[in-house]
Amino acid sequence: MEQKFFQEPNAFVKAVHLKVENLVRSLEFYKEVIGFQILDKTEKKAVLSANGKTALLSIEQPENAKPKQANTSGLYHYALLLPNRLELAKILKHFIQLNVRLGSSDHLVSEALYLNDPDGNGIEIYTDRPSSTWAWENDEVAMAVDPLDAKGILSELDDESWDGLPAETVVGHIHLHVSELQKTEEFYGKGLGFNIVNRFGQQALFMSTGNYHHHIGLNTWAGVGAPPTSEESVGLKLFSLVYPSEQARKKVVDQLQHLGYEVQKKEDVFVTKDPSENCIELSV
Repeated sequence: MEQKFFQEPNAFVKAVHLKVENLVRSLEFYKEVIGFQILDKTEKKAVLSANGKTALLSIEQPENAKPKQANTSGLYHYALLLPNRLELAKILKHFIQLNVRLGSSDHLVSEALYLNDPDGNGIEIYTDRPSSTWAWENDEVAMAVDPLDAKGILSELDDESWDGLPAETVVGHIHLHVSELQKTEEFYGKGLGFNIVNRFGQQALFMSTGNYHHHIGLNTWAGVGAPPTSEESVGLKLFSLVYPSEQARKKVVDQLQHLGYEVQKKEDVFVTKDPSENCIELSV
């Protein structure tokens, strides 16, 4: 994992906040299957960490929580980036031992595993190939959906065993269902300051800062015009973007307001919503 993509002067996803139907069930999954540590816990909410200090994921059980709605905007998946291929091998072996249902893909820039939490919230767990090997042409990075070399990954192992998420784990990116791409591209580009690095046909965009392969993915695979999920539905509550300075964040707030988007200040963060009503915290 190359830290440069997750530090100044870049903006990137810092944390994800999910709604779940049953906190006890979700906590068991996130501890035993994914390997998070609990940072803080109340009756209806838990904050989870990989290093015991930094919050990466919050899960919350709303009143009258309802199952995930189909064909709505919201979370496609959030992605946990592991520091190296050995860590991917360790968690892959762990998943195989638990008989977890997995998807997988070689994206050229990265090697990825996919699974769902008990509520159907999508999770990607991946490791990057060195950025020196990524192929760029006209400011777009080559990505694919090729079969994963699982045997090659498992061959990284000697006798190492899995013991939770490594401390260096970060939220590598978030991928969202949106209702359309034109205004969405304007919001994330001219508003939030992310650059397009890959267009996947007419249905998906990948955006980043600092020439990462993507900090944000956006797709219309739930249907053009897909409505937002209800307040009680499980899924994404919000995600948090971190900017390198107050000045950088103020510029983004001004850009969003100039484009006609509402930005509210809540304590030391600003909160806004994209055109599909995905909620975003802007932090420093």
